Amino acid sequence: MKFLKVPFAEKDEAKSLGARWNQDRKAWYVPDGVADAPFARWLTAGGEAPPVKEKAAKLDTYSDKPVVGKQYFELEHDCNPFSACAQCAPVLAKAGWSAANDAVRTMLAAMPAR
Repeated sequence: MKFLKVPFAEKDEAKSLGARWNQDRKAWYVPDGVADAPFARWLTAGGEAPPVKEKAAKLDTYSDKPVVGKQYFELEHDCNPFSACAQCAPVLAKAGWSAANDAVRTMLAAMPAR
């Protein structure tokens, strides 16, 4: 298997010649047993695979679940943002997290009990 560097605009041409897509490497390649002459313009140096591009997932320190959302930010140390912490309070206030948390708590307190 030899990897190719195929521009997006030329992917259909490479595919019609027999190139295949490697989902893990996010790259086109020439399968073993297929002549690589038609792919000469796209061959990478030595036909080596590009490195696997891994996404660095941010993990919540308490649940070890991936954190999603544009409002995520990390605290300087391992602390629970729902508990009082003198070191994190200014950071949470500056980011708007404390105000949002207070607003949600106020809204929930105003809701009638079921």
